[in-house]
Amino acid sequence: MPKEVGKQYRALLKQYINNQSEEGLYFGQQFSRQFIEKNIAPEEVISMHKIGVAELFPDLPDELMLTYDFLIEMMIHYGLALQEHQSLVRKQEEIRVEMNLATKVQDTLLKTKLPDVKGLDIGYLTMPAKQMSGDYIYFLNEASNEACVAVADVIGKGIPAALCMSMVKFGMDSLRKENTNPHHVLDIVNRIVEKSVDDSMFISMFYGKYDADRSVFSYASAGHEPALLFKAADRSFTELDAKGLLLGVQPNVVYEEHSVELETGDFIVIMTDGVTEARTEDGFIDQTEIQAMIGEMSEASAQEIATTVYDKLVSLQNFILHDDFTIVIIKKINDVLNDDDQGK
Repeated sequence: MPKEVGKQYRALLKQYINNQSEEGLYFGQQFSRQFIEKNIAPEEVISMHKIGVAELFPDLPDELMLTYDFLIEMMIHYGLALQEHQSLVRKQEEIRVEMNLATKVQDTLLKTKLPDVKGLDIGYLTMPAKQMSGDYIYFLNEASNEACVAVADVIGKGIPAALCMSMVKFGMDSLRKENTNPHHVLDIVNRIVEKSVDDSMFISMFYGKYDADRSVFSYASAGHEPALLFKAADRSFTELDAKGLLLGVQPNVVYEEHSVELETGDFIVIMTDGVTEARTEDGFIDQTEIQAMIGEMSEASAQEIATTVYDKLVSLQNFILHDDFTIVIIKKINDVLNDDDQGK
């Protein structure tokens, strides 16, 4: 502690005790800036004050002076805790700024365009549980009679998950005007992810391709949640499951490919586990309840179905998302009606 600062402080203290004026308080406030400039700790200020009090009031009881020693020890630990707290606050602010920037980059990087295919109605909704999402939707529409969709879910969150998604986006972009058959797409993307992503990060993906000429939906899965096929004729649901390892586990993987034919009113529901594993305070929401929600909206547009399912599930969870929520609806509609609608 600089001696000159201590001397000046004691002089100010004596002046205030004698005059007890607002001017004395003002001088004290201004003088306190020197503590910061000269990096004087709080406990040193108290020690300075103790010396000044002892000089002004030499007859004070020893017990009273001991209280200053007690306060000095308290302030030593307080000062250390305050420094640690301030350091954490600064780090949190740095992370917040980085997350905001990363979120903007993710939103820009992962934008996708909705396909426009005759006789097909597509709706989707994706909502992050936190600031950054680990879910990803990608649409590919290189031909007027074909629509492809990928729904991916990174096992992990935050910036690492966003970086993984950028690799998936890179893989999907590289497939433009190439073979878009589901098993081939997953094979290519898996090789890219396996080479480029950390071993601790894995990605599940469901990839589907709709052929409007044949009304056939082909699909493959890399460890993803099974999609649902709703058949309008008998109002039934069937799981569309296909075997295949998560992306990034090993380079050489064979992905099963299956296909189903869609009739007017039929639709495919592709989801992430934020939908299929939605839970309330009482436990997970039963899958039959989710299917019932979807079935009740079967006559609505694809987007209305997606939005309604989200609203109902979020309501059941007290408006708290426990995981990223993503749902895609691919619905075959009457071609004639679609032409009429476009002409309006």
